[in-house]
This record gives sequence, structure tokens and C-alpha cells, in this order.
Amino acid sequence: MALDQQTGIAHYDAPEKDLYEIGEMPPMGYVPKKMYAWAIRRERHGEPDTSFKVEVVDTWEIDSHEVLVLVMAAGVNYNGVWAGLGKPISPFDVHKQDYHIAGSDASGIVWKVGSAVKNWKVGDEVVIHCNQDDGDDEECNGGDPMFSPTQRIWGYETGDGSFAQFTKVQAQQLMPRPKHLTWEESACYTLTLATAYRMLFGHHPHELKPGQNVLVWGASGGLGSYAIQLANTAGANAIGVISDESKRQFVLDQGAKGVINRKDFNCWGQLPTVNSPEYNEWLKEARKFGKAIWEITGKGVSVDMVFEHPGEATFPVSTLVVKKGGIVVICAGTSGFNCTFDVRYMWMHQKRLQGSHFANLKQAASANRLMIERRLDPCMSEVFPWDEIPEAHMKMLRNEHKPGNMSVLVQAPRTGLRTLEDCLEAGK
Repeated sequence: MALDQQTGIAHYDAPEKDLYEIGEMPPMGYVPKKMYAWAIRRERHGEPDTSFKVEVVDTWEIDSHEVLVLVMAAGVNYNGVWAGLGKPISPFDVHKQDYHIAGSDASGIVWKVGSAVKNWKVGDEVVIHCNQDDGDDEECNGGDPMFSPTQRIWGYETGDGSFAQFTKVQAQQLMPRPKHLTWEESACYTLTLATAYRMLFGHHPHELKPGQNVLVWGASGGLGSYAIQLANTAGANAIGVISDESKRQFVLDQGAKGVINRKDFNCWGQLPTVNSPEYNEWLKEARKFGKAIWEITGKGVSVDMVFEHPGEATFPVSTLVVKKGGIVVICAGTSGFNCTFDVRYMWMHQKRLQGSHFANLKQAASANRLMIERRLDPCMSEVFPWDEIPEAHMKMLRNEHKPGNMSVLVQAPRTGLRTLEDCLEAGK
């Protein structure tokens, strides 16, 4: 029997209405006129506790290549924080809608399919990856869809994300849901896992290889915890960086070869002017940090790769400590966007800087198979009810969330449920 064999559609009686309460299940495939959503509006841009408001909005219409998904649970990530703040760009400047529904991770049930959709049917249980494109250019047909001029991130550059009862996605965004996971576990991992997968394995010829070493910033977070697990799966060694000693054991439990607390060093922020007294002090501390890496990897053994996402605070150190011919891969700038570094070490040691942005379907699907095969753990740390979606994002903004990934319940009535039948029973 297959690991994740699709079960039949549950049969149940439910009334047809124009609007259903959160957790109330419509008849299978019936699309109500209205839905509840946590909406952001341009005039409310600010921290999530003020920018997110519950509204009743029209349920999405879909076109021939799209799918309507009933959202059972959704993942919390920094896209929602940025959407609320309107930084680094306002999503309204991209999609031009009157309101924005954030959320770039979800688990759910296919509720309606467009006329051209052939691989999915009503009742299929799915997770959603967040990359969209129009599919009709060279990169989408023989290249890398992440380089397409139409590439966009669902839930940030589109206004129809997962913090609503229904979400509208392209059919190519759907992947099978791991049936051994709960709805909330299924909802929390796709964005961070696929992003980490592309960073580690998507930039030839610098794919992470068996026996190599990778420095992982933010090792206790969603991205970092998957980077460590993926490195282990590939036979490589992850060195995790934390900022709180309480997170050390969590990182070691994910399989890190060693852990470094960055608060033991004073070399963070923008690079001082090269050859100034401040630079000399910075270099002394940065080399001390490099020696802490050697205590894990072996004297003189620098890391082959740096898994970067804090940006401004850590980038100068990342570019210094990576080995000759190594690579720094960066996918975000959560500590700031003004990255600085000493370019002498870059050209003389022939290091590579690589930007990385989410993942294409092949990469996301490869990562998802690892989850289906139970080679990875979703690392879900906290689950919030529907009413606390803004609070979940406030915890992320303040860096007060627990190690791992956060989820929120949408149509799933409580935690711990794995099937539609479970939800129907719990909703009685």
C-alpha cells in the first residue's frame, strides 16, 4: 500500500448557505457567495495587530487553470508580517486589489477546479506551494520558472492568500498532503522547506554535497530547522547559529553537528570602514567567530556554504568565514537590507554570492516527497486559533515565537485532526 494513498470523499449532510461560520463545513464542492477573511487594507498598513482585520468578502471566482481550496489550516511566516507593514513593498503596489489576504502556506481540500485542470479533483487533500507564474515564457518552458518575468509569490504579491476560508491558486501550486500529519502540521512547512531546499540544492555547481559543511543562521527557526534536516538527509554537516541558549538543544535535536551562540561575539551589523580601528576590532571578533566554527569542523576547515537570511546584521561575517571557492546563499534580510562586506575576500578567495527565492515546482515537490516519506519533521512549534492570527504574526515580528514553525487553524475545528471525517466528527 502506498505511503499516502488517497482515500474516498467523505459523505455528509450540510445546508447550502451564502456564508458559513469558521469551522462550519459546506457540502462537498458547494461554493458559498461569501467567506470570512483576515484582510489588510492600504490605509491600515502597520504592525499585524492593527493591519489585520476580519472581513466578510466575496468568495473567489476561478479561471480555467485555477483551483479553489477550502483552507483547513495555514502557516505563519514573514510574508504576513511584511504584507501588514507594507514593507519592503506594499502588496497593493503589485496586485492593485482593494484588500489583501496574506498567507503563503496552507493545507486544505480541493473544492472546485477550473475546466482545464486535469490532475486534481474535488475532495483531494493538498498542501500549497506559493510560487505562481503565467507559464507561457521561455523560463517556464525549459528554463527555471523562478526566473520568469511573471513569477510572483501567492499571498504576498497576490491578494488571495490562505488566511481565509477559501483560497484561489494555480493548479500547479498543489501537492499531495502527507496523510500522517495533522492539518496544522501539513500547513506549516511548505514555504520554509522548499525555500531551504532550493538554497541548499538549487544553485549548480554549488549544491550541498555529502561531507560538506554549512553554516546555518537562525538555526532554530523554520528555515534553519529545515536546512539542518536537509543537510543531514544529504550526508552533510550543519553548524547552527542561535541567539538564545534555550534553543541550543532544539537545534542539536534536529541533527546539527554543533551550535554557536552569536551573542558570544561582537561583530554584527554593517561593516565598519575597511582598515579603520573599528574595522580592526570587527575583524578580530569575526575571526574569533570563525575559530568557533573550526572547533566544530576541525582546525582550518571553513564552511563550504553559508545559509543566509538575516542579511544586514550577519552578511559581513558570512562572506568572511565561508571557505575559498565557497558560496553564501541568501534568501531574505530580516535584520535589514543594506548588506556590506569586504570585497577583497570575495575576489581573492573566489567566493560566490547567490540570491535565492522560494523554489520551482520540481524543487518544492522533491522536498514534499521527503516529508511524505517521513524523512523530515515539520517542526511545528505553536498552533493558534483563527481569532489569534494577528497575535501569531506579532510574535514573529518581535522574535518571540518558539523554535520551529507556526500554524493557525482555519476550517479545522481543533488541533490533532488528520482527515475530513475527523473534522466533521469534531464539529458536531
